[in-house]
Amino acid sequence: MCMLYLHQDYFGVCSEPVIKDNVVVVYEVLEEMLDNGFPLATESNILKELIKPPTILRTVVNTITGSTNVGDQLPTGQLSVVPWRRTGVKYTNNEAYFDVIEEIDAIIDKSGSTVTAEIQGVVDACVKLTGMPDLTLSFMNPRLLDDVSFHPCVRFKRWESERILSFIPPDGNFRLLSYHVSAQNLVAIPVYVKHNISFRDSSSLGRFEITVGPKQTMGKTIEGVIVISQMPKGVLNMSLTPSQGTHTFDPVTKMLSWDVGKINPQKLPSLKGTMSLQAGASKPDENPTINLQFKIQQLAISGLKVNRLDMYGEKYKPFKGIKYMTKAGKFQVRT
Repeated sequence: MCMLYLHQDYFGVCSEPVIKDNVVVVYEVLEEMLDNGFPLATESNILKELIKPPTILRTVVNTITGSTNVGDQLPTGQLSVVPWRRTGVKYTNNEAYFDVIEEIDAIIDKSGSTVTAEIQGVVDACVKLTGMPDLTLSFMNPRLLDDVSFHPCVRFKRWESERILSFIPPDGNFRLLSYHVSAQNLVAIPVYVKHNISFRDSSSLGRFEITVGPKQTMGKTIEGVIVISQMPKGVLNMSLTPSQGTHTFDPVTKMLSWDVGKINPQKLPSLKGTMSLQAGASKPDENPTINLQFKIQQLAISGLKVNRLDMYGEKYKPFKGIKYMTKAGKFQVRT
């Protein structure tokens, strides 16, 4: 996970072609991150001083001169009592942004009841502040959080005693904490699926009808909705009409995909039609499951909210921003 985060910080995206194109830089970064197989330097701002991120100009110069991206000097942060932060940091615009991102995993049975539900959450930060700021971040309801893991900058004793995050932040992007919410009574299910999928014995046609709607969204819009379902082998083709969005069905893989887009509560999206079934084939043992993808901006589905963010140790007033987002992880509806 840490290496993926650093790839994103170094290269923008983490993909096979990007890794192949930057294999030397990846090797250099890994060599600094690990010492005899153990994690050593994992802070991206320190690593960027050790191994400079690739640019077109740097790549051309390295190719001509045979030099590498390895820096000439030891990072200043390595010599301080705060090893995750560079010293002498200066910014014209002093900004601190925090993203609370929650991923909900759930299994919903055919009657609409929740079988299992849990939330994996993270607080990602992008801090660009001059000097050596000391931050405190407090939540309205910190007792929601289970199984919390912190960035090394967090003062754990302060969290234990007061449930307040107190820290001197790294410079740039970093993951402040990750957490887990598993108590079923605390996990709200934001969407529901109404379904009517029927197969009949000795019939070459089946009925398919699903509708997606908002459930507990605190008035926020559900967007980026995609419905995916693996149909039984006996389904030869599907003739469906969506009320919105576009759909595809692959007769070879039997995979149905419906790109819904945004849900309008006043006019719920639906997908209806018939299925052509293999002649003489027996009725499937069980109906297909429906997998959902979605995201909800400005909502943490657990109810977690940041109370306030304060800065000490520096005299300027920084710009501060908090964003929330909920998205589907493994979200499955049984039919």
